[in-house]
Amino acid sequence: MKLLRGAWKLLVGIKDALVLIAMLLFFGALFAALSARPNPTAIKDGALLLALDGSIVEQPAEAQTFDFGGANRPREYRLRDLVRAIDAARDDKRVKAVVLDLDGFGGGYPAAVSEVASALGRVRAAGKPVLSYATSYTDSAYRLAANASEIWMDPMGGTLFMGSGGSQLYYKGLIDKLGVNVHVYRVGKFKSFVEPYTRTDQSPEAREASLALYGSLKEDWQQAVGKARPKAQTAAFLATPAALVGATNGDIAKANLSAGLIDKLGSRTDFNQRVAELAGAPSGKPVGSFNTIHYDDYLAANPLQTGGDAIGVVTVAGDIVDGKANPGTAGGDTIAKLVLDGLAEKKLKGLVVRIDSPGGSALASETIRRAILEAKAQKLPIVVSMGSVAASGGYWVATAGDTIFAEPNTITGSIGIFGIIPTFENSLKKIGITTDGVKTAPLSGQPDVFGGTNPEVDAILQAGIEHGYREFIDRVAAARKLTPQRVDEIAQGRVWDGGTARQIGLVDRFGTLKDAIAETARRAGLDPTKVHAEYLEKKPGWFVQLIGDFMRRDDDEESDQAHDVFSRVAAERRDVFAQALGDARRLATGAAVQARCLECAGLGAATPSRADVRLMDLVIARLGL
Repeated sequence: MKLLRGAWKLLVGIKDALVLIAMLLFFGALFAALSARPNPTAIKDGALLLALDGSIVEQPAEAQTFDFGGANRPREYRLRDLVRAIDAARDDKRVKAVVLDLDGFGGGYPAAVSEVASALGRVRAAGKPVLSYATSYTDSAYRLAANASEIWMDPMGGTLFMGSGGSQLYYKGLIDKLGVNVHVYRVGKFKSFVEPYTRTDQSPEAREASLALYGSLKEDWQQAVGKARPKAQTAAFLATPAALVGATNGDIAKANLSAGLIDKLGSRTDFNQRVAELAGAPSGKPVGSFNTIHYDDYLAANPLQTGGDAIGVVTVAGDIVDGKANPGTAGGDTIAKLVLDGLAEKKLKGLVVRIDSPGGSALASETIRRAILEAKAQKLPIVVSMGSVAASGGYWVATAGDTIFAEPNTITGSIGIFGIIPTFENSLKKIGITTDGVKTAPLSGQPDVFGGTNPEVDAILQAGIEHGYREFIDRVAAARKLTPQRVDEIAQGRVWDGGTARQIGLVDRFGTLKDAIAETARRAGLDPTKVHAEYLEKKPGWFVQLIGDFMRRDDDEESDQAHDVFSRVAAERRDVFAQALGDARRLATGAAVQARCLECAGLGAATPSRADVRLMDLVIARLGL
């Protein structure tokens, strides 16, 4: 009995110790999260540090409550917040310089990067120093750095420009080997999203569209960089990089310096000492420290305006999916509810629909469009603001607007729909499994993913896709005041850049979200300077906010993602793996009828989506790699 009592006391002691450890860990994490929260009162004279260890997006994905591993993943920077902070720094006497640390920069769609670059250009034009540092600049990073008054680079680094375009994965050969039968129902000769599942290469039509789109984006990049930094020989480094690097015996950094791409070669300590000359150095700190204004603190010190009448802004960002979704993904039901609740509760004087989506579910796109039409029924002006991409389902939503703003390098169009249903009858036969059964009607058990589809269901599904395409055409024709025949000519699933889209009537004007809000105010008979944007978004709970603060990187530390040219290439292999897994996931779980853009996927941030990364991490863990 004494032995049992002793064992019981031991177990109770272990239990109490575990509870105590768990409580200590919880309150420790809570304290760390609270300590990491932005402090707007901490702003003192110094340099505003933009250590962009991640990508620029329209709407960041919500932090996963228990995904503490996400602390090692790149951060997502909201475009409008980044621009607001930079514009505020322009006239703030406390900000002695703006510093870009681009070692971990994940990029973004061209239009988003261009908007941030323009904001940096405004700071430099106002006479305030803008300094940039990286081990190796990507195309997107250099688009930002070109607006700096001083561009620094590590002498062991080197910058090579890749230009628009690249390879797309095609799965037809693998699908055939596996015996999967991919049934595709489509309209539009340029609707290339289905091609990776039906071809082993790019179709002539898709190649034609891609050449036009990528060529336009490359030209826009060259013109913008050339205007910001006339002495930089970017054209030569795009066209003949081997010759320029060869002339310096393989010293890429020296070639960059000779070509005027870089102003100074130096270590990070050298760079930081230069910043300290402008912003001052804190006493008692190591060499290379400078007075720093942290981005999150500065953003909190410059909140959104709240005075005046409210102009509603609803954001359609990410893949458009059926049902509900968290920020960063456009759930049809979620966004529709945000719009309807905003119309009922916020006393809105107008509505701006901000679209940054390559499309997705046709049903969800229509759900969002119908909700927006409720604002029109209330006689509110509706202005569409296209961000980096508003294609396929994104353009479907845009047809609800009175006028459409875009950027010259916005990616839009892709007016067309398709459906994909994989069946596995041949795969099952390879392992000795067949199907049979009684069918009382032509559609019994259809579409049969185990036994295959029949001609009856194929005909119905194709007819449904054709009907959906006609509806898409009719909506665009009515919204853009074009004939259905003309819309059909410029549709066919083809993707356009914003400049061309304006010429052919798919876009009305060039401008940013700020311009669209001002136009909405004018249409409502209001002074644009006396309104504020009321963002119709899901507000994260307090605990999710704490987790986000805990996972956020400390932006006064050096980036741990420094990449030279060779490291960048190696890192891209991981992203390709994640893309392939994501494509498989979308084939298996996506909506049956979709309006989605293939070309858009290769033009955004360098990092794959969080969903694809999580899937890749799971596969790697299961394989023991």
